[in-house]
This record gives sequence, structure tokens and C-alpha cells, in this order.
Amino acid sequence: MKELTNYTASTANSSTSTEREIVISVSNLYLSFGSQAVLQGISFNLYQGENLVILGKSGSGKSVLIKCIVQLLKAQSGSINVMGENIDAITNSNLDELRKKIGFLFQSGALYDSMNVRENLEFPLRRNKRKYTEQEIKEHVTLVLERVGLLSAIDKMPAQLSGGMRKRISLARTLIIDPQIMLYDEPTTGLDPVTSNEISQLINQIQDQYKTASIIITHDIACVRTTAHRILLMHEGAIYKEGSLIDFETSDDPFIQSFFGKL
Repeated sequence: MKELTNYTASTANSSTSTEREIVISVSNLYLSFGSQAVLQGISFNLYQGENLVILGKSGSGKSVLIKCIVQLLKAQSGSINVMGENIDAITNSNLDELRKKIGFLFQSGALYDSMNVRENLEFPLRRNKRKYTEQEIKEHVTLVLERVGLLSAIDKMPAQLSGGMRKRISLARTLIIDPQIMLYDEPTTGLDPVTSNEISQLINQIQDQYKTASIIITHDIACVRTTAHRILLMHEGAIYKEGSLIDFETSDDPFIQSFFGKL
């Protein structure tokens, strides 16, 4: 495995990793399914305000990794610290509260097919410990739909939405709880190039408006080029390389060139 390099922001924010708040810290994570090793000693930090892209071929362990972060899957060894909490050591009720600070965009969108868009967005607010008034719920739903450009779809059923619209509505549902961290699992999979670019641009807008720290799981190089402040390349369950977009695009490594080619 290649030696990792320290992160320096590739955007207008010039702070170094040592000066920025760590919101997620993963250390020496291992997970196997039977005899199949899926994660093999994964370690990295996510810093406040950055878009961290985790890139890799299908089956490299990318989606498994972020499911471990929210404890949908449990690793056999290693540690995960999220916003100062060791998620292996906290109670189930505290874990539920922590999850409310994390927006998770699933590959499928995971909308409730029996509910229209309005009801899908109202659902997490009505289940929240904080008791929202009906007016507050209406205002929250309207605001997030405006931010993803789909207020006109408020009364549509999921079956009436295109793939890109479903992604946008799913994003709206995660944003309605004002998350501090966003996890995107293959956000552009199955979309045409134009719609994929729109979703990638929307990820940047969300990061800018909500000041979130984001992990973006993808194998879509166009999405990487649009969203990445920093990139981790995974290969066979391990981190192969960490660096900026320019580090990857100018690399002579044949494996990296198989993703990016040469400029």
C-alpha cells in the first residue's frame, strides 16, 4: 500500500488538515464476510467543510465502509469516531441521536413508495424528538424542495419521478434534518451524463449552503472532478493512495491511470 500524504485543501480554504476540525476518524478498520476480506486496515480522517471522495472499482469496499460509519454494518476490529463519539462504545439511544446529524443518500434513494414527496419529507420531522408545528413542517419541506429545485413535485408519488428527480428528493429528505455530515453512496449511478453533472453540482451547493463535511462514494470520474477536495482511492479493501485531484490526474501509476488517464 502506498504511503499516505497529508491533506491540504485544494479549494479557496487554505487551512491544512492539522488546523481543521476532524469530524470522522476511522482507524485500522477490518471487516470480513466469512473468508472474504472486505476492509483491510482502513484509516483516514474527514475534516470539517470538505468533500472527501472515496473512489474505487465495484467490490473494493467503498459502500461497506460508509455503512460501518453509521453502524449499519459492524467491523470486526478497529475504531470509528464520529463528532467526538466512539460509535462502538455509545448506547443505542445515543447512536440514534448521532445518526440524526448524518444525512445518508443511498444508491436507490430509499424513498417510501406509498408516500408522496411531501409525506416522504415530512416523515423524519414527525419522528423527531423535537415537536415541530404544522407550519414549521410546511416551511421545512418547502425550503428543501426549493433548494433542490423540485418544489413543483411536492404532490407526486415516487413512481412518477425520473431517476434524477428521485435523487434530488432523496437529498431533500436528508437535508430536512439539517445534517452536519453527508454520506453519498454512488450519487450519480444510473443517471445520464447531464443529470449526473446536475447532481454533482448540487452536492457542491449543499456543502456550501449547509457547511457540511461530506464523504462521496463513487466510481464516476466526472463526479470526482466536480466535487473532490481530497480523494482516497481504495483497492482490494485497502487505501491505495490519498491526495488531491491534481495528484491523481498527473500520476504515472498505471492503476491510477486506469481511472484518470493522462492529462
